[in-house]
Amino acid sequence: MTPQQIELARGFGAATLHEAFERQGDLPAAIRAASVARLAGPALTVSTRPGNNLLIHRALLQARPGEVLVVALTEQTADGHDFGYWGDILTTAAIEKGIAGLVIDGCVRDIEAIRALGFPVFCRGTAIRGTAKAAEGEVGGTVRIGAIGIARGDLVVGDADGVVVLPAARVAATLERAAQRETKEGGIIEELKRGRTTMELYGFA
Repeated sequence: MTPQQIELARGFGAATLHEAFERQGDLPAAIRAASVARLAGPALTVSTRPGNNLLIHRALLQARPGEVLVVALTEQTADGHDFGYWGDILTTAAIEKGIAGLVIDGCVRDIEAIRALGFPVFCRGTAIRGTAKAAEGEVGGTVRIGAIGIARGDLVVGDADGVVVLPAARVAATLERAAQRETKEGGIIEELKRGRTTMELYGFA
C-alpha cells in the first residue's frame, strides 16, 4: 500500500472503513485508545505467550518506520490480558524506530508517560503486573485478535471509535467505497439541515 492510501485511511477513520469493508475487520470493542486516539499503518504482527513480552522486544528489532505493532496472545488464559506488556521503555524505543503505534490484545502500564510522549496505544486497559521473558511466539506471522486474522502488511486503522484491520489486498477497493460512503453521508447531513428526517431519508417504516 502507498503512503497516500494510509493517509486516506487515517482520514476516513475506523467506523467508515469498517462499513466500507462490508462490516468486517473490527477488533474487539474492549481494545480502545489509551493515549493518542488515531493511528494508521501496515501491521507488524507479534504473538507472545501470555504474561511474557520478549517477542515484543524482538519485534522492535525488525520493525520498519511507519509500521503498527499488533500484538496477540498465543493462547487465551484466565489472566492473560492482565499484564503490563508495554510501558515507557518500549514506547521510547518504538518512537526512536519511527513506529506508528501499538495495538495489543492485553494491557499496558506507565500510561501517563506514554500519553506524555504522544505515542498511539490501543489496548484492553492498564495493569501494573510485570512480564516474564519466555521466548515463545512469533514475529511476522498471522495472528488472531477476537475473530479477526491479521497478517503482516495488513492495514491497521485506529481512532476514538476503535480499531479496524483491512487485508492488504482489499485496501484500494475499501478506500474507494469509503469515499463513496462519505459523499453519500455528507449529502444526508445537508438534507437533515434542511429539515428532512432520518426516517424519510432512509426510507424507514
